[in-house]
Amino acid sequence: MLHRNMLKAALKTLPAAIVFAIASGSAMADPMYPTDSEGFHGYLRAGAGSNTSGGGGSQGCFGLGGNTMKYRLGNECDAYTEFGYTKAIAKSGDVTYMATVWVNAYAPNSDFGDNKVGIVKAYVEAQGLDFLNGGTAWVGKRFYYRPDIHMLDLQYINMNGTGAGLDRIPAGPGKFSYAFFKDNDIAQRDKNGVYQGTKSAVRQNFIYGEIPVNTNGTLDLAATYIIGEGKDNDVFGPRHNGWQLSAFHRQGKVFGGGNTFGVQYGVGPGVGKGGGQFGAAGDTSFGSDVKRTRVFNDLAIQPMENFGMELVALWQKDEAKASGSSTWTSLGVRPVYAFTNNFKLIGELGTDRVTQSSGPTKRLTKLTIAPAISAGPGLWSRPELRAFVTYGKWNDAATASVNTANNSGPIYNNNTSGTSYGFQVEAWF
Repeated sequence: MLHRNMLKAALKTLPAAIVFAIASGSAMADPMYPTDSEGFHGYLRAGAGSNTSGGGGSQGCFGLGGNTMKYRLGNECDAYTEFGYTKAIAKSGDVTYMATVWVNAYAPNSDFGDNKVGIVKAYVEAQGLDFLNGGTAWVGKRFYYRPDIHMLDLQYINMNGTGAGLDRIPAGPGKFSYAFFKDNDIAQRDKNGVYQGTKSAVRQNFIYGEIPVNTNGTLDLAATYIIGEGKDNDVFGPRHNGWQLSAFHRQGKVFGGGNTFGVQYGVGPGVGKGGGQFGAAGDTSFGSDVKRTRVFNDLAIQPMENFGMELVALWQKDEAKASGSSTWTSLGVRPVYAFTNNFKLIGELGTDRVTQSSGPTKRLTKLTIAPAISAGPGLWSRPELRAFVTYGKWNDAATASVNTANNSGPIYNNNTSGTSYGFQVEAWF
């Protein structure tokens, strides 16, 4: 009943195109948490490209920036990798102690160069604890509950951080998890070493998930409470508390794939980081007037061995006294057709619209065609070695935003369209 009521309320708020997208399918069910299995694992995306604008030069990318995300196929002007190792370091009865350490590197352009390497995971788990009825305890820095909409590279909830937690404790029909995190744990001092203030926040995360609600369907409920630390008169200004609530219905076995439908709401620092990540602590200077509401549907199917498709529909509203309100509406599709076991053709079409309480509506449409050499014919088969051509078209109101959001700078000038091309590899292992 809870899911049905949320669905009815959400549908009333969505544009007709998004309602159709949700009704037409009911994306692959993401795991409740990312899995760090024993061994060496990682992720890589890298490539090189250019653009056909008058200035030539670097690859151009197409996005509206701000609180939006961009469709990523043939539209990533950066490079990123993360990798590491997980090992069972001890065993006591039925309890296994697993240690994980990962590093990452990021470049805003095609060359990693001498960009620094950072530690993104360093934690230890105790798995299969009898007093938790088979649950897990952990302490350290880790990725935590961060499912995503792959086409948009949008981790719609991301609880990553440094802390401690108890996970997957059986409780009634589902499983309960609790995690404590300390975010932005830094202190600013002046040149004499005198303490000036802190951006730190204490974050409490609660998840009651994997609740069976229908055949092959489960429900996750996730909540975050954030306490902004520091004095109101410090160099960072007043600190505020915040919170978020999210609900996700995950439907498996849909035309060989799955579907995720989500409803999310956050207040103050509970709106999260960047344009999309609920779950972590956002800016603690945000007061209760700052709010974000999101409804989305992510469908990923594989009806035939050589054909798969991802379809996303999203509606998000941001509100604040200082900046007014803005609404981001997005609809996109990525079909994948495999001609052989190792050669496929990928397409991606995405359109974004941002309406604002003041100012004209911004619109952007992006189309990519990408032949690829792949490890298999499936939608999620990786690695993929791609060649791509990407075309973007936007209205006059979006010109400044597209230039600002482009990694290569304002190469499009006053134009309202552009084309880029290049090569990219994406792999997870």
